[in-house]
Amino acid sequence: MIVDQLILDKAASKKKYSEDKKSEKPIRSIAKAVSWRVIGTLDTLLVSYLLTNEVAIAASIASIDFVTKMFLYFFHERLWNKINWGK
Repeated sequence: MIVDQLILDKAASKKKYSEDKKSEKPIRSIAKAVSWRVIGTLDTLLVSYLLTNEVAIAASIASIDFVTKMFLYFFHERLWNKINWGK
């Protein structure tokens, strides 16, 4: 049953390469960047607090980490979206 759904779904959603070469819109990359950064920032906040025992320092580190890595992730995603390898 699962195999049938996978096969039928694949046949129904098969597109030409020219129609599917832009697989992701920038807004999706932004949403992914923000959601991933929230998870990553909470991790950074926790680790920073455990290492420093200072909430203010941990929050400062996590804030800088959130902004810089969100931008890096967004541009990383957009760059990979332009690469055809593995699509």
